[in-house]
Amino acid sequence: MQITLVVVGKIKEKYFSMAIEEYQKRLSRYCRLEIVEVADEKTPDGASKAEEEQIKIREGERILRVIQERKKGKEGKIYSIALAIKGKPLDSIAFSNKISERKVKGNSHIIFIIGGSLGLDKQVLDYADEQISFSNLTFPHQLMRVILLEQIYRAFRIANHEPYHK
Repeated sequence: MQITLVVVGKIKEKYFSMAIEEYQKRLSRYCRLEIVEVADEKTPDGASKAEEEQIKIREGERILRVIQERKKGKEGKIYSIALAIKGKPLDSIAFSNKISERKVKGNSHIIFIIGGSLGLDKQVLDYADEQISFSNLTFPHQLMRVILLEQIYRAFRIANHEPYHK
């Protein structure tokens, strides 16, 4: 199975990079993992709602280009999931079942989408096959990358009936 994370921005903090590397190593037993970073836009202090929307649109266009490039010639085999506060909440078991279910339905490639500091543009949310939520809380997008990788790892452990921490 191929898992791709399409994320806005780069990781600047070493402790996040180290955690990401650890989960990349752990996940290598279960899937091929690719992390694609698209450029983030600088948000000026005191930006208006209109400016924030334009920033999300530009970041969204970059995200959609990457996803559409991955989908070329592979329609139906790739399933995209946007992480959004208003998405469907799942527990770890349901998340594991979702990944397993995608394999059964012939989706050998799942793309997870993490927006920038302002979130995802409506166009990206509408384009995604599904939206899920990890919490009603807002997390820094760098931390969300670590949380997502940990949950993907946990999902594979659950699906393989291997022990995991509850």
